[in-house]
Amino acid sequence: MESAALLDIARAWSFWDRPLPDTVARTVSVPDTLRSSLALVVLGVRRCGKSTLLHQLVERYALDPARCLFVNLEDPRLANAQHFDTLQGLVDAFRSQHGDDGPLYFFLDEVQGVEGWQRWLRSQLDRPGTDHFVVTGSNATMLSGELASTLTGRHLTVELFPFDLDEFRRVRPDAALADYLEAGGFPEPLALTDGDRLRRQYFLDIVERDVRERVGARSSLPVRQVAQMAFESAGAELSLRRIAAATGIAVETAASYLEACEAAYLLFGCPFFAYSERKRASRNKKYYPVDPGLRRVATTRGGADRGKALEIATFVALRRTHREVFYWRDKGEVDFVVQRDGLAVPVQVTWDGPQDRHERALESFYEQHPHAGEAVFVTAESFERVVSVWN
Repeated sequence: MESAALLDIARAWSFWDRPLPDTVARTVSVPDTLRSSLALVVLGVRRCGKSTLLHQLVERYALDPARCLFVNLEDPRLANAQHFDTLQGLVDAFRSQHGDDGPLYFFLDEVQGVEGWQRWLRSQLDRPGTDHFVVTGSNATMLSGELASTLTGRHLTVELFPFDLDEFRRVRPDAALADYLEAGGFPEPLALTDGDRLRRQYFLDIVERDVRERVGARSSLPVRQVAQMAFESAGAELSLRRIAAATGIAVETAASYLEACEAAYLLFGCPFFAYSERKRASRNKKYYPVDPGLRRVATTRGGADRGKALEIATFVALRRTHREVFYWRDKGEVDFVVQRDGLAVPVQVTWDGPQDRHERALESFYEQHPHAGEAVFVTAESFERVVSVWN
């Protein structure tokens, strides 16, 4: 593709001759500075606000927008140019346009579909210069396997999620917790009178573009069924055999679909807590959607399910700050277990307050893990306070 055509596409996404949009500031932690030798990689579910965060980085780092090139690599005009040569063409064209040796900043959105982008980016970072790179993607496996070795020591990763309660209230200042649990944190639907229609479309788009295409399934139907079963079963151990039987697919296929849903940040696996890897692997996982509002519109359950929505929101809040979140079950269930300050901390979630079953489960947990940390109870009343401590 010619340089002029590439710059025309980039102009539509960049802010060379127009102001940056006024958006809700995200509270995600990013590095203090951008460095030409390190790529910043932003990962998260589709439509959670990754592109908006890129815009906000211009102000966070006090950059000159005229020296920042933005481009979404899923722009239809680039459909036949999904190759690293396109990335090199953008860099060369933008560099030629400026004609100096000053720093330039390249914000490459949804880069995961570009062939060879990993090795190309490594070559840019290894080359001494003043170009800086920030890339985003909607797939957690972008930084696994070959990519991890390709960019070892050459990238910093930031995970972005839909709005938390604090960010939600920047859009709806008077909102109660129940409002957040019903609507969820995807930004754009919050500005619409019929936000659910867009939320449903998000679910379908993620299943189609980030899950089905990844696993190469011929039909979206069984993939969607697996995702919906995981959504409906949120908070309960989920058997791969049961999923396979209900959807008419092989157990191995059901496992690959769930893994792809996790990679797309559509949902998260919550394994059994044990210090033995063998014991962990012998138990089924629980699964939690990335957003309570997305679960509400994607499942067939009727009526309010506020207790489950609170459990989902608590899991996501934990997942923001803890790479691993577990559950435990023996004589009763502990909803979550996380590691804090070297201790296993049990977390119980209940809308109204602790019940006898929660206390019995904790007694059983401490019998097996006597050196665990003090239990944390999350209720509708304490959710905001507890989450603020985790953050």
